[in-house]
Amino acid sequence: MAGGKADATKVVASAAEAIAGVRPGMAIMVGGFSTTVSWPGTLLGALADHGAGDLTIICNSVSKGAFTPQQLAERGLVKKFIGSGAGQPHARTPFEEAILRGAIELEIVPQGTFVERIRAAGAGMAGFFTPAGVGTEVAEGKEQRDFDGRLHLFERALPADYALLRVQVADDAGNCRFQGTTRNFQTAMATAARTVVVEADEIVPAGAIAPEGVHLPGIFVDGVVRHGIARDALLREAWGYRKDPTAAPTMEGEVRGLTREQMGLRVARMVADYDYVNLGVGLPTLVARWLDELKAPVLLQGENGILGYQGLTDRDRWQPHLFDAGSLPVELVPGSSIFDSVSSFAMARGGHLDAVVLGGYEVSETGDLANWYRPGKTAPAMGGAMDLIAGGSELIVIMEHTTRSGRPRLVSACELPLTARRCVDTVVTNLAVIDVTPGGLLLRELAPGIDAGEVIAATGCPLNMPAQVPEMTL
Repeated sequence: MAGGKADATKVVASAAEAIAGVRPGMAIMVGGFSTTVSWPGTLLGALADHGAGDLTIICNSVSKGAFTPQQLAERGLVKKFIGSGAGQPHARTPFEEAILRGAIELEIVPQGTFVERIRAAGAGMAGFFTPAGVGTEVAEGKEQRDFDGRLHLFERALPADYALLRVQVADDAGNCRFQGTTRNFQTAMATAARTVVVEADEIVPAGAIAPEGVHLPGIFVDGVVRHGIARDALLREAWGYRKDPTAAPTMEGEVRGLTREQMGLRVARMVADYDYVNLGVGLPTLVARWLDELKAPVLLQGENGILGYQGLTDRDRWQPHLFDAGSLPVELVPGSSIFDSVSSFAMARGGHLDAVVLGGYEVSETGDLANWYRPGKTAPAMGGAMDLIAGGSELIVIMEHTTRSGRPRLVSACELPLTARRCVDTVVTNLAVIDVTPGGLLLRELAPGIDAGEVIAATGCPLNMPAQVPEMTL
């Protein structure tokens, strides 16, 4: 590939030529978040055809579909995966199957820690200390230090041999511009790999991108290839990511109390007067619909690098390069901004968010949360929750009060792997609103038609009650 002289073109004739230097056993970073349109599908296809095996694949998640890293697992080329999400809800993928049978080694990393490890490698640092993951499985075997009365974990920098990225426009000199929310991890990855190849929708002469419009300077880029997958094929697959949380099954039989939509409404009323709120994947996405309905001036923040969005309801307005952290299509609102995931997690860990709304598998009576892994059911999908919680913002958990089989989700102690300890402030379920207090769980509100005895029976730990428990106002 071209390089060295500033006036030498970095455009490479083919994707095969661009990745010809990949050797067995190398570490390959792959840019993208989850949606099909954000993956360097042409480069991934060339890498699969190239056939080098025993690869370590470093990416946020392996997603699903024909144009994602899944094709590398299908051909048996992957030895190890490093990222924050290995499993996909409601879909068993080649990557997940290989991980579960032990054919692919897994290093699961909190999403904010993941991008910060990459950033550290690109900045020439050995690593850093972070509060994310303290008291969880993530902390096992890692150095811990107390800074100002708070424990932190030491995380090593994460470099790579190659980075394969996807951009909207690149020029002959390697300067790049991203489209929509596709920047996410890619700018950090470009600094952390020895060889960086970008796949561009459009290639223009040097100077065609205004200097202030360059998102990734050409100094970090070694090769540029043209994106070669038909747009219609990408869009058909990308639209499949528009999942509806209300369509997912809940418990067996009739669900008592609030519907999922009503749970979303109750949380929306809690955060309607806040400035900046992060909504997790799954049930929390329902909150966004009601914030739109309530005309609440909240700017929603996503880990993939977006602040100020609303859920998309009109497919005709769909822009495939605009999506939230759950890969749902969104549209921007006045006052919005787009950036990378380094900045996004600085907002979270730095305490700049007013509230975070997450789903949950279990919440303990002391406010511990488990929401990322059910051993034996799926491969782990950690996402950004640990880093979101580390910032100390108000944490609201929205979940059904019991599992499908009727087992309590509010428990004395979590049995599932923890996301964080003593972090939850409030839980909203289909039966009640419950606060976590120093004295335990406190029943604050009852869902319409539900009495306190039913909530107590469905809760797996002691529940404190005031003299009068009001009914929710929806």
